[in-house]
Amino acid sequence: MIGYVRGVVTHLFKDACYVDVHGVGYRVYVPTTTRQLLVEGEESTLFTYLNVREDAMQLYGFSTEDEYELFILLISVSGIGPKVGLGILSGMTPEAFKLAILNGQVAQLTKLPGIGKKSAERLVLELKDKLAKMTTISVNTVAAVQPIGITVGGLAGEAIDGLVALGYAQNEVETIVERLDDGTRDVPALIKAALAEIGKGR
Repeated sequence: MIGYVRGVVTHLFKDACYVDVHGVGYRVYVPTTTRQLLVEGEESTLFTYLNVREDAMQLYGFSTEDEYELFILLISVSGIGPKVGLGILSGMTPEAFKLAILNGQVAQLTKLPGIGKKSAERLVLELKDKLAKMTTISVNTVAAVQPIGITVGGLAGEAIDGLVALGYAQNEVETIVERLDDGTRDVPALIKAALAEIGKGR
């Protein structure tokens, strides 16, 4: 088991990076939260999980032990593999996810990539007690379960918030809105254009 890798980040991709460790380049799959902290040319430490399959060995990395531990819990749930687990951590911060589980917010969980109603219910059923023992967050804590990407500012940020309020997944709309935000549209126009783009893909 590779517990962690420490080295220089040489390449960044949407959901992965290359980390050069003494001349050996490791491809590490990372969630959005970790991806946002990585900088090409700078040294980073990633806590890792090695997933061994018949046709491949894939390394998953996380910037904090908290994310790593949550990932291990996620993939212990029936039907949740490493890719889905990574998608969950990319769609919601660890603290927000814990709140959603502890409060049984199934509807909120179904907005995550790869998670339907049955999967969300299974996550709550299998993880609620485990997370209650591991975290100091109390059930019914008054806090919004905010998806990743909330830090996007300006008109784009407002448009993204508006689309999320309409029920669209953060990951789905963030890329679209940022691409459409050319400085010529106000918030309503951005939302309208994004809805049109979403409609084309469905």
